[in-house]
Amino acid sequence: MASLKSVGQWDDVVDVLICGYGCAGASAAIEAHDTDPTARLLVIEKAPQAFAGGNCRVSGQSLLISKNKESLKDYQRRMSAANPVNEEMLDEWAERMVNLEPWIQQVAADAGQEFLRGTGFSSRDAVLEFPEFGARDAVAYTATILPIPSGVWLALKANVEKRGVPVRFDTRIVDLIQDPDTLEVFGAWVEEKGVRKAIRAERGVIMAVGGYEASPYMQKNYYGLSDVVPLGTPYNEGDGVRILQKAGAELWHMRNQGQSGGIWPGIRQPHQQTCYLRNFFLPAFSWFDIDSTGRRFYNEANELQLTHYKEKKHGRFVDVPLHHAHPVHMILDETSLQAGKLVLEVMTWSAVVTAEPWSEDNSAEIASGLIRKADSIAGLAAQIGIEPAVLEEEVARYNAACAAGRDEAHGRSAETLQPLANGPFYAVPITPAIVCTGGGARRDMDGHVFDHDGNRIPRLFEAGELGSFISDLYQNGSYLTEAMITGRAAARSALALKPVRLPEAAE
Repeated sequence: MASLKSVGQWDDVVDVLICGYGCAGASAAIEAHDTDPTARLLVIEKAPQAFAGGNCRVSGQSLLISKNKESLKDYQRRMSAANPVNEEMLDEWAERMVNLEPWIQQVAADAGQEFLRGTGFSSRDAVLEFPEFGARDAVAYTATILPIPSGVWLALKANVEKRGVPVRFDTRIVDLIQDPDTLEVFGAWVEEKGVRKAIRAERGVIMAVGGYEASPYMQKNYYGLSDVVPLGTPYNEGDGVRILQKAGAELWHMRNQGQSGGIWPGIRQPHQQTCYLRNFFLPAFSWFDIDSTGRRFYNEANELQLTHYKEKKHGRFVDVPLHHAHPVHMILDETSLQAGKLVLEVMTWSAVVTAEPWSEDNSAEIASGLIRKADSIAGLAAQIGIEPAVLEEEVARYNAACAAGRDEAHGRSAETLQPLANGPFYAVPITPAIVCTGGGARRDMDGHVFDHDGNRIPRLFEAGELGSFISDLYQNGSYLTEAMITGRAAARSALALKPVRLPEAAE
């Protein structure tokens, strides 16, 4: 932390400083303005304006709508069994969830956008990730805001702009300014386009800067993952975790039992900071994935996106082992190659924000060498460093399973068992890809951050992905709605405080 002695003069004075301009930060700005239109607010965002929006901008835009508080509580309780959530917090979350829909609808209406019952890019009315835990009773339906992609983010952004809440881009929080004895927060040091500034926040600072998925160091040392890249914003580099640690906050959910958002199959161009998602809507199934030894290693084609790439092992849901099997390759034939783009054009930073091109027939990626091509399986194996006899055997075993209509090895569903038989053959490197991380400071549902003794750190609040209350398994649509709930609550909590008067010695 930085003490008041580090401040020679304040560059700005506000009531509430909101750090981060994604779903949580935008929701906080909207709620703060609506709670007190006279409040002095400031939102700061690390990214340049063209790249703002955080993971909210490139997520699937799913919003969980529930009408049954008790069923929702029971569902989340069962998903959190490995790391139970405080019952009081769970009750507050469920109460706010079942009352959230009108606010979302108003946000959409005020932005001139359409609130849609459904996911927006499939015919499903609801995504039910874990039916055995009570998903059907807990989830009334999945909603979104059109257009796809980015409709939810565009609506939030339009509402912030409509209210005239100032947002400064290229501005990151560097440190909190605190009393070293009481930990009370008086403001923050920020860096705006390379210039350090001291911003006084007389009522509070809200930390909504996202997780650490784009920090290779933190992925390795906090989660034990290497060679992974984010699907979302490259600006989530763990700044909030480091600053909150320094501020005296107790951390939680840094690892959980797995990456709650899952470890997904990504496809990455060599120059990219992030990656695409492999197309899980591809209509052909003459393909499978192999690990570093040339063997299949999981049930790769059974709509794993519906459980955020969790599979059931030993009676519990765990991450699919893409990170353990790395380097992984997708092996396919001409039929699957010609079935469509191998990557999705929604739900990733590469597809939505930087909008990097991918050829319609995958031919440019073959020409560039990203996709390897050979007339035989043995020739393909040689190109990717796999023993030819091993890959030939694996293809023969898979094709036999297709002929039998039964995958004894990994339980792939019969409708996805299509043989690799139409040459030439192709190999695509698959990158383990991270949706988000939920670790951060322990907090309550009103956004108050706790120290190591279980006491609130005065005037410090947290919202969104950073410090999420999701402790293990994740139900589709919960992260954005949690960000809305916690951003709004943190804003109300901060504005409920009287402006702080600085100690005389620092006046």
